[in-house]
Amino acid sequence: MTTVGPTTDRPVDFGPAGPVKAKHRAMWASGDYPRVAAELVGELGPELVRACGVRAGQRVLDVGAGTGNAALSAAATGASVVASDLTPELLEVGRRRAAEAGLELEWVEGDAEALPFEAGQFDVVLSSIGAMFAPRHQVTADELVRVCRPGGTIGMINWTPEGFIGHLFQTMGPFAPPPPPGATPPPRWGSEEHVRELFGDRVVGLDLRRQEVVFDTSPDPVEFREYWKHHYGPTIAVYAANADNRDRVAALDAAFLDFLRTWHRAGGYPAEYLLLTARKR
Repeated sequence: MTTVGPTTDRPVDFGPAGPVKAKHRAMWASGDYPRVAAELVGELGPELVRACGVRAGQRVLDVGAGTGNAALSAAATGASVVASDLTPELLEVGRRRAAEAGLELEWVEGDAEALPFEAGQFDVVLSSIGAMFAPRHQVTADELVRVCRPGGTIGMINWTPEGFIGHLFQTMGPFAPPPPPGATPPPRWGSEEHVRELFGDRVVGLDLRRQEVVFDTSPDPVEFREYWKHHYGPTIAVYAANADNRDRVAALDAAFLDFLRTWHRAGGYPAEYLLLTARKR
């Protein structure tokens, strides 16, 4: 595999999209997403790696890698792994996790909509609830396909519109700032029809399975609301946008609590996701 090297010492030039990307990056750096990644979704990365059949000797790219839940699991198989993410702060946590686990992989700052890699460079291109948050879905799908070699595997885990995270975004929607032009809501990546349209006939063997993970860290809805308000970037951003309006913050608090009470079950909060795998033609 061609070594691309980390880019944290040479900032990515996002061109006209710079302000949007800067806000996106700052959002994921806020709060404590490493805690969320560890406590709520830690099992999803290994699940995706298993589904993609990652094995020793393969060249693997994890897009929107965050703190490395999927990348580290892939590296543990003996694969040659590159973890790419827009947010340097999350990559730094990933580096520490890799060092603690005795794993070697590359950590590269990069945009899912303009990946800094050559075409056909990777045997497996995967993303666990990462690339789905890039605003332009078709551009992102095109990039995932471009950097995968013919016959290689593309795999993703994405939250569904009908699941917990889809409804979380629906709950926050009336209080959120307008999305950037051309943006599609992230949970649309969890729609089977949407995924088929995005990849089209450029892939074969597209397998789509709905599964769920249960969030069980905070059984009390009020406590769990505070968890999201203090740790999850998108929620922090919405509250920050309404911070100067007490009435709107109170209304958001009430809507958030209603949402959590509706979704609460005896074992926690079930969160549905779409697991997809395919081969590039």
